[in-house]
Amino acid sequence: MEADLETMDLKQLRELRGQVDRAIANYEDRRKRDARAAAEEAARQHGFSLSDLTSERGARGARKTAGTEARYANPQDASQTWSGRGRRPRWVQEMLEAGGKLEDAAV
Repeated sequence: MEADLETMDLKQLRELRGQVDRAIANYEDRRKRDARAAAEEAARQHGFSLSDLTSERGARGARKTAGTEARYANPQDASQTWSGRGRRPRWVQEMLEAGGKLEDAAV
């Protein structure tokens, strides 16, 4: 996949950067899922669950609640994410005020 960056305008370059950032974030997520599945399988082979081997319980023994997954990522910086719950982050507000759509930031 060759892209002629010299002929692209600023909007196209920013879109490309957003696509690359999202692709990197998705790649890292896939790698984490694969690693977790491998760790769960290794624990299972030894007669344990992964939670038996990790500290997934708080001081009182209650399970920690899992955070919600990111549904949106900043097209300018994929490390900035939002689950779609709660107050909108500044980057979401700025994107919407600039005429962007929330769907443009979907992960």
